[in-house]
Amino acid sequence: MSVQSIFDAVVLGIIEGITEFIPVSSTAHLLLSTDLLGIGSGRDKAFWDTFNVLIQLGAILAVVYAYFGRLWGVLLGLPRDPAARRFVLSIVVAFLPAAVVGLLLHDFIKNVLFNSPALICVVLIVGGVALAALDWLDTETHHEDAMHFPLWLAFVIGLFQCLAIVPGVSRSGATIAGALLMKCDKKAAAEFSFFLAIPTMLGAFVLDFYENRAALTGGDIGIVAIGFVVSFVAALFVVKTLVGFVTRHGFTPFAWWRAVVGVAGLIGLWLWG
Repeated sequence: MSVQSIFDAVVLGIIEGITEFIPVSSTAHLLLSTDLLGIGSGRDKAFWDTFNVLIQLGAILAVVYAYFGRLWGVLLGLPRDPAARRFVLSIVVAFLPAAVVGLLLHDFIKNVLFNSPALICVVLIVGGVALAALDWLDTETHHEDAMHFPLWLAFVIGLFQCLAIVPGVSRSGATIAGALLMKCDKKAAAEFSFFLAIPTMLGAFVLDFYENRAALTGGDIGIVAIGFVVSFVAALFVVKTLVGFVTRHGFTPFAWWRAVVGVAGLIGLWLWG
């Protein structure tokens, strides 16, 4: 475990934690950052691609920790509370479309889409424009509680999540955009995106860990552990502050963020390849 690899793990952990739950695409930021750090190619590329997926577990646990009281209440209420069972079912219904698409296209996503930095930059810019347009659209909200979304609405949001198979779209951005189009309150849209992230990211973690379990050495596990802890701390900060920020400022600041990163990435590719 070298000092350089520890530094890379800390940087990527911070990026994962900060960007996972805001609509700017953590995958795009991680892929572009691995290129910037000089670890996006060569024989270590496979490890760092896997690392970027595995450290998402830290971000997942940040959501569980931040909403532990509400989630624990749902768990305890499952045997007797229809509302608790309906909430769990809504998350399952929203999760299934992306799970099916992700399994069917897993190799294509990792081997083709993850290796297309120009595409990632363009999608960041286009997604930023779309997010800004949605934020400026003044619509009446009909759904204000993320734990009481009807099943049809959960399924539609799940279909939007499928768009996130393209790096740069952003899982949270796709789900939030879908919720906003369906006239959900901004706070409710963000919180439902948090809850939906738990099974979605956990599924990606389990699949990637299973496929690469034999290739991970003891030193690799240590690097992943560092990234995991850092991503947990960074994600916890974001989860605890994002809802309040979105309520006050909307999603337009993230649209500008996406555009700046996308343009900077294209300029970098043009200058340095």
